[in-house]
Amino acid sequence: MKTGPLTESELEWLDEVITKYATDKSIIDVSELDGMLTAILSSPQEIEPADWLLAVWGGADSVPRWATERERDHFINLTLQHMGDIAERLNDYPDQFEPLFGTREEEGQELTIVEEWCYGYMRGVALSDWSGLPQALQTELDAIALHGDEEKTVALDTFTADQYLESIDKIRPAALMLHAYWMAHPKVAPVQQPVRNEAKVGRNDPCPCGSGKKYKQCCAGK
Repeated sequence: MKTGPLTESELEWLDEVITKYATDKSIIDVSELDGMLTAILSSPQEIEPADWLLAVWGGADSVPRWATERERDHFINLTLQHMGDIAERLNDYPDQFEPLFGTREEEGQELTIVEEWCYGYMRGVALSDWSGLPQALQTELDAIALHGDEEKTVALDTFTADQYLESIDKIRPAALMLHAYWMAHPKVAPVQQPVRNEAKVGRNDPCPCGSGKKYKQCCAGK
């Protein structure tokens, strides 16, 4: 697999594929994917690719019916390469970390669109247990949730233009601080204990496999 940042054309291809297969449950663009991957990399617990790749689309029942296996594999490989680039910046070059915000032209001006990235970040947060975050850092998470949580975004309606711009400026440092904290204070994933069936089956009892035979005549000797 290739490493390093994706090219502009590779990011555009990812965005086109996401748009092509997007549903009400999935992410909607490459900016939201970038935010989600940032939160996954900042998680207090490791999240397996098999889990977060499903979450990208909103669950197993929403995974695309890919046009070809090549398209599927190319999407996964580019996503993993992009994730590796984000991880390198977060871990080793935080001064080079930049959220992949969207842009929109309005009245001849290019506006920064942060909502999709923040919604993606909060999707990633939901995949792990972020409880126990110190209050000081909860404020940092709230700075992202302000633009990525429907219950909190209503507060933006009361913001002046300057306050709105200030809230945008808080997102990048908040993401860096949250990543640094959880890397220094990771959580141990709970170990699932195997379920044991303590009840013993007698030799003359019906076999638990459901064959209708006695246990001694069925599975006892297996």
